[in-house]
Amino acid sequence: MAEDLYGRYMAAARAYREHEQQCTSCSSAARCGAGQRLYDLFSQLQDAYLARQRRG
Repeated sequence: MAEDLYGRYMAAARAYREHEQQCTSCSSAARCGAGQRLYDLFSQLQDAYLARQRRG
């Protein structure tokens, strides 16, 4: 299960990075709608993964 969570976390990070590189509307200060959704998913998965790591 942890490996699945890690895989989803890394896939979300990759998707967000790829979008950010291609989107002319996204910046470090603001994101377009799609960019915000990708960032939110990445952030949620990162939080879940790190919380699981802390629990050991």
